[in-house]
Amino acid sequence: MENRSYSIVYRVMHWAIAISMALLLLTIFLRLTWMNKEHVADIIQNYLSSTDQSLSREQIIVLAKQIRQPMWTWHIYLGYTLVGLYSIRLILPFLGQMKFRNPLNKNLPSKVKFQYWVYVVFYAGVGISLITGLIMELGPKSLEKTMEEIHVLSIYYLITFIAIHIGGVLLAEFTNQQGIISKIVSGRSRASSKEDTKG
Repeated sequence: MENRSYSIVYRVMHWAIAISMALLLLTIFLRLTWMNKEHVADIIQNYLSSTDQSLSREQIIVLAKQIRQPMWTWHIYLGYTLVGLYSIRLILPFLGQMKFRNPLNKNLPSKVKFQYWVYVVFYAGVGISLITGLIMELGPKSLEKTMEEIHVLSIYYLITFIAIHIGGVLLAEFTNQQGIISKIVSGRSRASSKEDTKG
């Protein structure tokens, strides 16, 4: 069993990245559901029809996009935040913090190798999402459509990783790594906290 401790740097970075990604995922979810331009346009159209006013469907779509624009602006701000956090995360191992684990180590059990490969794929996916997002915002317009098609795929790896990550943490918590959740929150496991209060 791997008995890891989590430094304050590790915990701050972990939760900062996790919260940023959760909020990014929320903006994507809203864009695909309640704040979908067609859905918002239907609401506007239904309202206008009840007031004997009318606009063309194209005008209503433009209005719907303007209504949801502030929400999408937050997506961009969160993206820039994640670029900063991701860059710090890549620098930290060179400062002796949050070292990356090598999945190619032959001495590792299969389960641990799988965990390390999941993180490699995850960080590669995040890097691709951030690069394509930056090109969409700051790059030439000729690349915007292609970058958007790649960028949209990020929702699939992100949801998959979150499901695997939470599932793995819960499995570890209730099997051979009790206290892992409290460690990543406070830096100490429940067991060590209880021993401290006894002493």
